[in-house]
Amino acid sequence: MSTPNQLKQLEQLVDLREREVERLSADVAGQQAVRRRYLGNLSRLEQLCNSSGPSGAQAQSEQFPGLSVALALNCGGYKQAVMKMADTHRIDLSLHESEMALTQRRMIEAARRHEALDAALERQRADVRRFRKLREQKRQDEIASQVWQRGRG
Repeated sequence: MSTPNQLKQLEQLVDLREREVERLSADVAGQQAVRRRYLGNLSRLEQLCNSSGPSGAQAQSEQFPGLSVALALNCGGYKQAVMKMADTHRIDLSLHESEMALTQRRMIEAARRHEALDAALERQRADVRRFRKLREQKRQDEIASQVWQRGRG
């Protein structure tokens, strides 16, 4: 039989674990929002690269005969800068996704710990209820025994 103090301590521990799970869930949600921003930025960078017009290699084609070499080089440099930025974003995104996976694993582990402690708390509460019920039954039996003995005497 656990004491009320032990039961209270276990309840506090369950509450702490629950708050830890909630905090980690909020962290995961925040990280998912950052991931969506990375993906949106990558999409916009790809659109910028595709919509920037012909590159230096395309300047010599018959399709754009009036494009100056300086403009073609400028456009090519711009595309390279945009592609480099997109590559950097992809690397940052992969690192972020790794960190996000780690946080998700920590959240799952914390949730398991919380569930285990919650189950232990429920067992303790059931033990307390069973003990109280047995104690009440014993008291009722003693009263019934006293009444029966008085009736005989």
